[in-house]
Amino acid sequence: MPSFAASGILSCPRDSGEAHPELSSPPPETPITFNRPVVVGRELEYIRAAVDAMHTSGDGEFTRRVAGLLRHELRACEVLLTPSCTDALEMCALLLDLGPRDSFVVPSFAFVSSASAFALRGARPIFVDIRPDTLNLDENALESVLTPDTRALIALHYNGVGCEMDRILGIAAARGIEVVEDNAHGLFAEFRGRPLGTFAPLAALSFHETKNFSCGEGGALVLNDARLVERAEHVRDKGTDRQALFRGQVDKYTWVDLGSSFVLSDILAAFLYAQLEQRERILADREAIWQRYDDALRGKVERHGVRLPTVPEHCRQGYHLYYLLLPDLDTRQALIAHLRSRGIYAVFHYSPLHVSRVGRSYGGRPGQCPVAERVSDTLLRLPFYLDLARADQERVIEEVLRFLER
Repeated sequence: MPSFAASGILSCPRDSGEAHPELSSPPPETPITFNRPVVVGRELEYIRAAVDAMHTSGDGEFTRRVAGLLRHELRACEVLLTPSCTDALEMCALLLDLGPRDSFVVPSFAFVSSASAFALRGARPIFVDIRPDTLNLDENALESVLTPDTRALIALHYNGVGCEMDRILGIAAARGIEVVEDNAHGLFAEFRGRPLGTFAPLAALSFHETKNFSCGEGGALVLNDARLVERAEHVRDKGTDRQALFRGQVDKYTWVDLGSSFVLSDILAAFLYAQLEQRERILADREAIWQRYDDALRGKVERHGVRLPTVPEHCRQGYHLYYLLLPDLDTRQALIAHLRSRGIYAVFHYSPLHVSRVGRSYGGRPGQCPVAERVSDTLLRLPFYLDLARADQERVIEEVLRFLER
């Protein structure tokens, strides 16, 4: 073990006491954050109920309620709550038995968990570019990147707009490749009338505080193949058959598989259940916010070289976020700075995985996924949360147009 005393410990930077330039002249109006968690119903009441029931660990009453609701709404074989979407994806990698001899396809424009969850098992990521319209995995580029050792394909439904699942599933089936849906953005969204997260045997959901339905940190594994349910229970419960004990199927539980502690606290499930009870209201309110942005900006910003979200007619989106695609990186950064100077916090999104430090170690190189690189440089997400006041949203719209028309 290295001796930090001998080698010297790098000191943490201290605040010099000088004002940060962007804070030296605070904006006159109340700041508008990018995201804000919102209590919509009986969250605090249900948390108290979980505490009073003296079952705050996983698989309590509220865990069962959430799993049952999602199982019914998605018509899934089973839904298992997890501490995060990342955990659900790591469970997928375990269930698919991915290892060092395998590769998997992942869109480069994705959150790091979409790749790292599978790379942790030793599998090698193959990065694929995205479509320029929906920003989803480009199904037309798939066949050119597949190799004989490709075992899995990660379909991320960006912004809750469905990937072209019929084409993707057809390509995967012809090659014997398993598809995993990363549906962190799209709970209750649909592709050709069918809920996202129900097309592949395995799908992952997110309930992070930035998502439409949140409990701060949380996720779920959706199982659409009954043959995977029992083993998924083992993987989720540290590799044991403890759930069989609870059902009276065995007289003691033991270690039967590889797994980890992928169980969500019932306190968080209580908060989440209250959110899901209000799902129709939440989706309707988010749709209204999304539509106000679209009505005010579409037709005005395109002449400045700005593109807005594309939602195909056969997709019912999840109203997860609203973004602009600016002409170039400099314009995007200048707009971020302009909005920040007015007390409005807008943010970019993913950095391309293929040109990250880890991505390069797997053979990623600049120019490999040009659409992902361009989108990463130009995409800007506008403030979007459930209780975003109409007046605040109008401020955002006004400042965006002021910047573009200056």
